[in-house]
Amino acid sequence: MTDQPRFEIPIRPPARVTGWAGDRATPGGGPELPVHYPATGAQISVLVEDDAASVGLAVRAARRAFDQGPWPSLSTAERISLLERCGKIIRDHADELARLECAATGLLLRELKERHMLRAAYNFRFFADYISQRAGERYDQTPGYLTTVVREPVGVAALIAPWNAPVALATMKIAAALAFGNTCVLKPSEQTPLALARLVALLQEVLPEGVLNLVNGRGPVTGAALVAHPGVDLVSFTGGTETGRMIMSAAGQRLVPCTMELGGKSANVIFASADFERALDGALLGIFSNNGQQCLAGSRILVERAIFDDFIERFIARAKNIRVGDPTDPATEIGPLASLPHMSRVLGFAETARADGGRVLTGGTRRDDLGAGYFVHPTAVTVPSNAARTAQDEIFGPFATFLPFESAEEAATIANDTAFGLVSYVWSDHLPTVMQMTEALRSGVVWVNTPMMRELRAPFGGFKNSGVGREGGAACEAFYTEEKTVTMPKTPPPLRRLGLGE
Repeated sequence: MTDQPRFEIPIRPPARVTGWAGDRATPGGGPELPVHYPATGAQISVLVEDDAASVGLAVRAARRAFDQGPWPSLSTAERISLLERCGKIIRDHADELARLECAATGLLLRELKERHMLRAAYNFRFFADYISQRAGERYDQTPGYLTTVVREPVGVAALIAPWNAPVALATMKIAAALAFGNTCVLKPSEQTPLALARLVALLQEVLPEGVLNLVNGRGPVTGAALVAHPGVDLVSFTGGTETGRMIMSAAGQRLVPCTMELGGKSANVIFASADFERALDGALLGIFSNNGQQCLAGSRILVERAIFDDFIERFIARAKNIRVGDPTDPATEIGPLASLPHMSRVLGFAETARADGGRVLTGGTRRDDLGAGYFVHPTAVTVPSNAARTAQDEIFGPFATFLPFESAEEAATIANDTAFGLVSYVWSDHLPTVMQMTEALRSGVVWVNTPMMRELRAPFGGFKNSGVGREGGAACEAFYTEEKTVTMPKTPPPLRRLGLGE
């Protein structure tokens, strides 16, 4: 028997992770939850869960900072300076943050350094640039009157971040909330708290007290207390659709506005008119990057019948050659999944595909040769129809489902036959086909002849069960600000004089 690899933890994490309210750590009040390194399954830290009382401390700190502190009334120049300093902090600590993120998520250290941390820093740079160019509104069509519209910060924002790309996605929310003058309370996933806990501590060195606060714990405990707290004015959530429904229901009791970036079951539609090699590269990246754990993954790969067999053959050959292993190794292409329960759920869909009459083309099993970590073989299946559960359920792992189609009309019908509508991919060099598909697809984003590309000025979000609201420049401005209309006469107008007895 060969020795199994012993993957080193990329950094020594803190022994205990706590929340932060204003200028002090939260007392927690809940149990200590284990944090595991997905590459080995070993426990590397504990998270102190914040109960309702601890959540209340964090919200009150944010409330004081908004109601009594200088933050909402800072000049644009002052706010830009602080946002730029936040971005610089991330760049200066990118290696440390990437290693902490790798230790809790199992994401590739190379990708975290080269993409996730740079994106996190850019989130602050983007919103600093955005608010420097904000324009006001003025209306003077009504004779004798001037009407202006100003935007003011809403208040305390509850920001709930996911476990699959914690720093990159959380900083989009933090930067937007702060840019428009709000204070906030961040709740990371209890599975992946390490990098965000460190990031909050770093940012608190430059931000006024109480502007950015942290609470930790499970959704039904800490998250529920945060959403229900009367001091919270708005909620931004990225995560699963069912959790999103519960959050919106709770927030709706107080008419608290929400944005929800939820699940996806995105169609990656590949026509015979596509550049075959680029489409093949794009399909592999679309489902296997980020260890397959992303809501915008192209998990349903629809291929035109004329190239269906050839495309699958090439895809499977490449998938079998993907290097799975140590997330700190620069040569690794897929690391471990985030947790043991999640790995078991992903692998269970191989049997689900067979039960629905499908065929497992490759993968569907654990990599037992890589020790106790949560490693799986990249997986691909074919199924008889789009009604199969692997074509309808969000699997959230390196698991592709293939379906053939005969025409653009059929491809659009299959692509839209889902409860989700986050993103879609179209691969074709035939412009009329591209235009037909971009108009027919029911999703918030359509990528043409490219894998994932995010333009932060454009809105990002989904149709149907994939979300409510959007993130992006103007979309974030609309969500994180309240509009106030002010109307005044240019000269004193004549008024009816009541009550004079004349």
